[in-house]
Amino acid sequence: MNNEQFAKVKSGKGFIAALDQSGGSTPKALMLYGIAESEYSGDEQMYDLIHAMRTRIIKSPAFSGERVLGAILFEMTMDRKIDGKGSAEFLWEDKGVVPFLKIDKGLADEADGVQVMKPMPELNALLERAKQHGVFGTKMRSVIKMANEKGIKAVVSQQFEVGKQIIAAGLVPIIEPEVDIKSPQKAEAEALMKSAILSELNALSADQNVMLKLTLPNTAGFFDELVAHPRVVRVVALSGGYSRADANVALAKNKGVIASFSRALTEGLSAKQSDAEFDALLNSAIQSIYDASNT
Repeated sequence: MNNEQFAKVKSGKGFIAALDQSGGSTPKALMLYGIAESEYSGDEQMYDLIHAMRTRIIKSPAFSGERVLGAILFEMTMDRKIDGKGSAEFLWEDKGVVPFLKIDKGLADEADGVQVMKPMPELNALLERAKQHGVFGTKMRSVIKMANEKGIKAVVSQQFEVGKQIIAAGLVPIIEPEVDIKSPQKAEAEALMKSAILSELNALSADQNVMLKLTLPNTAGFFDELVAHPRVVRVVALSGGYSRADANVALAKNKGVIASFSRALTEGLSAKQSDAEFDALLNSAIQSIYDASNT
């Protein structure tokens, strides 16, 4: 593990950029970026376009380790290059931004009010490749829709089980049991989830550290115990469909929690903007998220 990266992630000021839209969410991300589905054909062109968008964000003068602590990459982004250098290597060596990798293969069908992750049979090989690229940590997402204790326990226990495999490989896992912001039982689901997470954290040994990526809670300060837990490197928040303005307001009320936004980071950016317009908009987005993360 890179100690400089660990120190930055644990106590640096800033937030984590989520640049990890995958196959299913890429057309929507491109549409929001001003590229309609009629402007490309086939997956290869689609992935070239999303890589160009991510490259433009990463290479922007607004995007640097001064305000952006880390960035989560999609597997295909890690395998591609920016200015002739691997994307993860470019992030750390040229920008001072700690690279993370999205490792999950998507969600299983809903059962017991939740969606656990699909199996990841090739995970060890992927973790090995990630380490070769200088990746620091990983991210994997499950979804909680209802306050179903059995379902929530299944989500959290799967996250920690895979998390231990990731720790054993020498990386730091970001555990993400997302509570759907539209859930009619959001507050109750959060309470069950927090209790399940605390049980898992308390069972970890002193050399097992995780990060948590959670939906912004209904009650400000609800995750204070998780932020203070000795096994938790950092608690980050997902935007979960909230607008950037709303996500920033909610985030600022949760001391010690920093952003890991995807849509709320890229909101308003467009392929049709000049570099000056694009960089100015990205700069103001980064500043607003940075400010909300450091309250």
